[in-house]
Amino acid sequence: MPGRNQTIVSDFLLLGLPIEPEQHNLFYALFLAMYLTTVVGNMLIIILIRLDSHLHTPMYLFLSNLSFSDLCFSSVTMPKLLQNMQSQVPSIPFEGCLTQMYFFLFFADLESFLLVAMAYDRYVAICFPLHYTTIMSPQLCLSLVALSWVLTTFHAMLHTLLMARLSFCADNVIPHFFCDMSALLKLACSDTQVNELVIFVMGGLILVIPFLLIIMSYARIVSSILKVPSARGIHKAFSTCGSHLSVVSLFYGTVIGLYLCPSANNSTIKDTVMAMMYTVVTPMLNPFIYSLRNRDMKGALGRVFHKKKFPFSVWR
Repeated sequence: MPGRNQTIVSDFLLLGLPIEPEQHNLFYALFLAMYLTTVVGNMLIIILIRLDSHLHTPMYLFLSNLSFSDLCFSSVTMPKLLQNMQSQVPSIPFEGCLTQMYFFLFFADLESFLLVAMAYDRYVAICFPLHYTTIMSPQLCLSLVALSWVLTTFHAMLHTLLMARLSFCADNVIPHFFCDMSALLKLACSDTQVNELVIFVMGGLILVIPFLLIIMSYARIVSSILKVPSARGIHKAFSTCGSHLSVVSLFYGTVIGLYLCPSANNSTIKDTVMAMMYTVVTPMLNPFIYSLRNRDMKGALGRVFHKKKFPFSVWR
């Protein structure tokens, strides 16, 4: 665009959250508490699964990777947000912005694929319980995890390289609390049609298809349960799957609504709130929803603390 100032941007200013000055300290304490809860909760899950041999199963393999993804996903944005809330000039260099965008996409995609793997695991466990150990072999589980990491690396790198080729001139203010891809595209002074096309196409592959696969898995689960109605079986299945579906709906609903179905009025506040839901709230809730209210995890927690408390009991 020839009419725009061609001064090349070397850093960006993150406006952060639309918070009133008198509420600044309150929200800072709230976000710090949420981030620490996310870190402690997910680290606890990873450690328990690592230490307790009873949890060395396919479901907990996926869960440990999901906890690691949640921990890193939150760490991509929250420390910078907390730092900027205490800074007079909340800036981030161009290279740092691209790095943040890469890891944001990487761990968001990884969470998407892991949620699909967990849904498939539940589908096999409920619909084919007698063949569960045969179908969900260690080789298959490790292959699913490895494939998730490879695909997310490719997808995040593709968007980062496409973003790096763009020029950013004059306007360097990002009305967000992190380097969001859609916010960066609005600041570019070069053609972004390729970027937007790739977002739409790859977004369908990375978000919509996994979401539909999860819905199909749970539809089959519900169908299988209803064929042999049992109060105990229905309660067990829905207690296992209901919490998973709630997080799936929260994660995919906000992400799809934000990136694939953007609002017509470009509401910055609405986009920020939706982004907070899947970048901050979901990683914090996952430890409670998936694990800390799970009987196996509670048992593992008790066994680990028992060993720590009575280290020499085996010799008595």
